[in-house]
Amino acid sequence: MTAPGAGTVTASGTGSGSGATVLTGPSTGAGPGGLLVPRVLSIAGTDPTGGAGLQADLKAITAHDGYGMGVVTALVAQNTHGVRSVHVPDVGFLREQLDAVSDDVVVDAVKVGMLGTVEVVRTVTDWLREHRPPVVVVDPVMVATSGDRLLDPQAAAAVGDLLALADLVTPNRAELTDLVALAGGTAATPLEAARLVARRWDVLVLAKGGHDTGPTSDDVLVRPDGSARTFRGPRVATTSTHGTGCALSSAIATLTARDGDWELAVGEAKSWLTDALRGADALHVGTGNGPVDHGARTRAALPAVTWTDRWWTDVAETLDATLSCAFLEGLADGTLDPDVFAGYLAQDVHYLRAYEQHLRLLATAADGDAAAGWAAAAQGCADEARDLHHRRLAGTHAADPVHPTCAGYLAHLQDAADSGSLGVLAAAVLPCFRVYAWVGTQLGHAPEGHPFADWLGAYGDPTFAAASAAATARVEALAAAADPAERGRMARAHRRSTEWELAFFRMPTEPLGWRG
Repeated sequence: MTAPGAGTVTASGTGSGSGATVLTGPSTGAGPGGLLVPRVLSIAGTDPTGGAGLQADLKAITAHDGYGMGVVTALVAQNTHGVRSVHVPDVGFLREQLDAVSDDVVVDAVKVGMLGTVEVVRTVTDWLREHRPPVVVVDPVMVATSGDRLLDPQAAAAVGDLLALADLVTPNRAELTDLVALAGGTAATPLEAARLVARRWDVLVLAKGGHDTGPTSDDVLVRPDGSARTFRGPRVATTSTHGTGCALSSAIATLTARDGDWELAVGEAKSWLTDALRGADALHVGTGNGPVDHGARTRAALPAVTWTDRWWTDVAETLDATLSCAFLEGLADGTLDPDVFAGYLAQDVHYLRAYEQHLRLLATAADGDAAAGWAAAAQGCADEARDLHHRRLAGTHAADPVHPTCAGYLAHLQDAADSGSLGVLAAAVLPCFRVYAWVGTQLGHAPEGHPFADWLGAYGDPTFAAASAAATARVEALAAAADPAERGRMARAHRRSTEWELAFFRMPTEPLGWRG
């Protein structure tokens, strides 16, 4: 396969330099708007730590919105410190893997990584010759970043036949030296070496600058005619460089299949890899040369999702059931029996008195604005519990004992308080704020003369909505600072409290209904 000397993929999609013009319609892999979702096959060895090889290839392909496929050439026992052993499956099975893909799937691009033996190189070469994929990128994994040799000497000659079918080859410095020797020449500089290799096999060569020194890490794309373009980039200060070659070559293959231009692909892939290197150390994977962060750019582009919003989505079915319960429907349309409502208020007084104490505990445990916020909410509970007696109960239900449902909810809150976790208790009290404020927005304003207009107005009070939002922000801060185990306990406390909110609303009209 002759590499496109102008840096583009030809209209036929083969990269052929035969001179024949072949015009084709849109790719069958095009999605909405004609955007290609490239189907990219990685032919490579494995890395059980996920930083290099097939696993890294698939991450890089996915990061560039490609559909990744994988054929295993070798099972490699390696980690961030190096390669321990390599097991090469029978080449007959390798060919079966390759045929299983090509017999069923249109392959838009192929990235070839570790091959390891003469038989493996020849098997892959034969398959490429038969199927002629539109884009072929070869990352000649002869020497890993750690310095371990991964390609046995007898295989070197067979690599020449493979390179003749490639569009782009992406060697590191040591591999470029091996390829120069294989070409039977000598070179004084990496650029001269890349030109020699490009001319010998009529292939694009990306001479990577990762092993150089200095403030920049510049890669040079060299064409068979000797012309070149330099892609400049900052050198990232990190030792987490495991699998950089795998990631870069897979990204280039994916982008070229989509964009149809090698220079666009190399520039974008290099920029992406720079971001992946910048985020690498934060992964904390391994104690040697760690992997790059393949998801750094994708993660940065994702919209921010708060923990409390995720918890709210989690309880959506419970919220729907709450809004449709008979108590709230009767309250909204004014048909609720006033005596039933008074019984509900009596239980609410029991609840608020205990709830106040939990809020005061939060105020004592917190500091600054958070402490003041919880303290103000606690005082609001005390005021509301006192005023309910005078405003609505009128003595009719003031002596009602605690209903089992109310008792169950309060026991749940006490369990959260006994957990010793500020975050768990805060998450447990939050649904009382948030569910009531949400119900207010759903029920809307009561018309003039509505028998429960004052209560509906309390639900929809903007001041209470603001207090709910402030409580949510305080819980969000606690969740963000928590470790995953603590955050999971908070999520479960929030979920259970929301279920108890539903039970509390059902309590006046469904005394035998759900009680947790």
